[in-house]
Amino acid sequence: MKQKISFPTLALLAISVMSVVPALAFAKGNLQDAAKTLDSKTIPQTGLGESEPGLYIGTVINAALTLVGLIFLVLMVYAGYLWMTARGESEQIDKARQIITASIIGLVIVLSAYAISTFVTGRFEG
Repeated sequence: MKQKISFPTLALLAISVMSVVPALAFAKGNLQDAAKTLDSKTIPQTGLGESEPGLYIGTVINAALTLVGLIFLVLMVYAGYLWMTARGESEQIDKARQIITASIIGLVIVLSAYAISTFVTGRFEG
């Protein structure tokens, strides 16, 4: 008996694999920084070293935006797949349109929030 793997399962697998990549890049940078400043007297217990916390926050925000972009891409591909395989069924086409509309609205909200937070925090840096 041959088992079929559904598209949502593949999408979830892709999201879980791709969400690890920014974390691995972040960890590699931390290890390289720690190797350069390998002095037990100067490295604080927090593990931040001499870097500014703003750099770490920026990295986290970039990783989150990468994940949001990936989710948007997966939703758009899934909605396109639904639309193309609808075969004229209006219910499935309406579902695909709703997914596309909701994902675009979500992306606009997230990018607007990012732009506002960047603008506000830029005012405090002086």
